[in-house]
Amino acid sequence: MREFSLRIPGGTVAGLRAGGEGGARVLALHGWLDNAASFVPLAPHLEGLDLVAPDLPGHGRSFHLPQGADYSFAAALHTVLDIADALEWEAFSLLGHSMGAGIASMVAAGCPERIERLVAIEALGALPEEPQRTARRLREAVQATRALGGKQLRVFADPAPAVRARMAANALGEQCARLLVERGLRRVDGGFSWSSDPRLTLPTMVRMTPAQVDDLVAGIACRTRVIYADPPQPYLPEPERSRRARLLPRGELIVIPGGHHLHMEQPAEVAAAIGDFFS
Repeated sequence: MREFSLRIPGGTVAGLRAGGEGGARVLALHGWLDNAASFVPLAPHLEGLDLVAPDLPGHGRSFHLPQGADYSFAAALHTVLDIADALEWEAFSLLGHSMGAGIASMVAAGCPERIERLVAIEALGALPEEPQRTARRLREAVQATRALGGKQLRVFADPAPAVRARMAANALGEQCARLLVERGLRRVDGGFSWSSDPRLTLPTMVRMTPAQVDDLVAGIACRTRVIYADPPQPYLPEPERSRRARLLPRGELIVIPGGHHLHMEQPAEVAAAIGDFFS
């Protein structure tokens, strides 16, 4: 994959691109605290695509949102459309992993006239919250946000401890963890620090209710292929995740044994599940 950068209204977005003009246009959205390198193992297995994988704002080598702004799915929806506009893509498909699949779900539901197809890996829709937890969540988020200013980012003397930290946090093999870490670090005095915006670790202030998430998923009009790993993640257990996939008007579900980052650790199997879906 080759480097690219785009200027959008908020700032400069960096990323990686594979394939070329003439291929099916696919915007690939990575997961929370990952970056565009998330799609490096998968890209060689996907032929006939113009695959564009941006570092979403606050991640990798892309700009951070200004002070006072919020890293919400709603804001990310407009970022995705801004990136497509900068690419001069009127219609395109989406490939998302985890948080990226949640954002892609929202884009597909909110702007159906521009989205041709969607592949959602390890997430669909958004993380819901029961209505009776609304005030409690808001208070927790406000408290965490006000306390963030005094926190210092960890500094690593070299990238190796950061790689081990990612391996432990995500049950990743060393090669995949290194891909994410090398793109997710920046040089600072004394060594290296994470380039991601610390505000990404803050609790979401307001979440949709379960009924709203259901309506969001049911509103995805394009053909959609959902790929889940087995065993399921705690945030989207069975039978809830399969029930949610059945809400898709034109959806299909594929389950593959593996871990949360199966698109990185089992790229050939995930590519086979995608097949010629985009083309």
